[in-house]
Amino acid sequence: MRTGRHPAGSVVRGNDYRVLEPQAGFTPELKVSVVIPAYGGQDKLDLVLAGLARQTYPSGLTEVIVVDNGSSPPLRLPDLRPEDTRLIVCPQPGRANARNAGLAEATGEVIHWLDSDVVLTPGAVEAHMRWHHAAPYLVVTGYIRFTDAEPPGELPDDLEAHFEPAEPHAWIVDLVERTDGLTDNPQRPFSLHVGGATSVNARLIEAAGPMDDELILGQDTEMGYRLAQAGAVFVPEPAARAYHLGPTMRMRDKAPIDRVSHAFVADRIPAYRWLRGHPGRRWKVPYVTAVVDGTAGYDEVRATVDALLAGTVPDVSVLILGPWDTLTRDRRAPLKDPDLDLVLVQGHYQHESRVRLSAQEDVDPAVPYLLRLPAGWIPGEDTLARLLDLARDEGLGLVNVLLHESSQGVVAARLERVSALARARIVAAPGEDVDDVVDAVSGVSWVEAETYGFTTEAAPLLGRRGAYRARMEAQAEAARLAKEAERLREQVAKWKEEAGRWRKSAVEYRREIGTLRRQLSAANRAQQSLRAVLSSTMKRALRKPLRG
Repeated sequence: MRTGRHPAGSVVRGNDYRVLEPQAGFTPELKVSVVIPAYGGQDKLDLVLAGLARQTYPSGLTEVIVVDNGSSPPLRLPDLRPEDTRLIVCPQPGRANARNAGLAEATGEVIHWLDSDVVLTPGAVEAHMRWHHAAPYLVVTGYIRFTDAEPPGELPDDLEAHFEPAEPHAWIVDLVERTDGLTDNPQRPFSLHVGGATSVNARLIEAAGPMDDELILGQDTEMGYRLAQAGAVFVPEPAARAYHLGPTMRMRDKAPIDRVSHAFVADRIPAYRWLRGHPGRRWKVPYVTAVVDGTAGYDEVRATVDALLAGTVPDVSVLILGPWDTLTRDRRAPLKDPDLDLVLVQGHYQHESRVRLSAQEDVDPAVPYLLRLPAGWIPGEDTLARLLDLARDEGLGLVNVLLHESSQGVVAARLERVSALARARIVAAPGEDVDDVVDAVSGVSWVEAETYGFTTEAAPLLGRRGAYRARMEAQAEAARLAKEAERLREQVAKWKEEAGRWRKSAVEYRREIGTLRRQLSAANRAQQSLRAVLSSTMKRALRKPLRG
């Protein structure tokens, strides 16, 4: 899925779709397939199809596929409907099955999911398609309002007058507002993919795969995640307005629905980190897959793989590449087997659940990060976690680690964000370096191996029991230090109390000294007065004549 050479400034970085600038006066060329799964509710379906019949997007470029998911009595198509509308039956229960059945029948370049109780305003489809004509990797979601108004017998001319007042899709509005329209590097823009009124480029769905019919709930979000992994950009479109006839099941029972949904999507959406708090268990889709060349030597491969499995990121899997299907073990002289190292790697890891041996690089595209690491280079215990933090915090699509540089060239490891590489491949022009495009759509960084704890010397690994003991010792030391700190605080309090007494005594002493000084000053003045009187008396006495 390529766009050809992209004009300057038109490449979407992150999810900032504003550079695309779709034109209101575009020439419609793409066909849209509107897929409507339905189970009962003929009266609401009639209104939905009537709303589609009023759309301003050309009818010749619109097909509508209604999927009856086992309704009793069976659904029928009303007279008022788009020209190219057909009804198919999917007897397997479940919205995912119904949507996949409709998807299999769709022929449009764009798939527009629509629920059988959502009535579109006349310009909604055109508002969606304006974006899809601007880029072939978009997921566009309209703004749904939820009305309690009774469904009319026939669709009114003024939808707003009949269906208002209505409530907005609150959590979508909140998500859009706090991320500046999903352009401010949102962590999970794929949450915008809701089945009520969302359109998707058909090739994106082809790359991501159909809806997961094993899920009970959460199918829309899970598919949105896989679309993001395939390189999608998610666009909220306020002009694509619609009315939902009544509240949704989630609005009525959010807590129990989340409980059921989270139990299943935790296995499939690694981006939901808060659902993966367990320190050691495996998940269906790991957060990181490391790819290691198994032909580099048993000792080198083991040092690298064992370090990855013992690191602080337990949510990791390892793919070891090698010609495993061609190995034939020499039972008579095993030490002389020319493929001995490969045999040892295979024997050492073939029963390790987090390691897979493969001749081809067939990594699950739902894995968000891919680490390519040469065998013999050993990450530190927290190395992978730090690289992931760097990629997440800076929104990078690629982190290159410079392992070694010589006259023979550069040896490097790569931490790839799968969604960024997928987007880059979509928009890259023929012959253009994909890494350069990754830099444009997400960002690329180089770091030093030593800074992030890579070595070539294997060190003893800290096992889980060793880690437990170290943690216990650290907690005991922390408790001892806390007790010592408390003792010191108490000592400081005593010193403060003693200092207070000293300050009080000092004040009293200063008062006594002041009193004594005043008394001394008064005594000095009295003494001076007495001396003056005596002096005056003596002078008078000396002036009197002596009698003979």
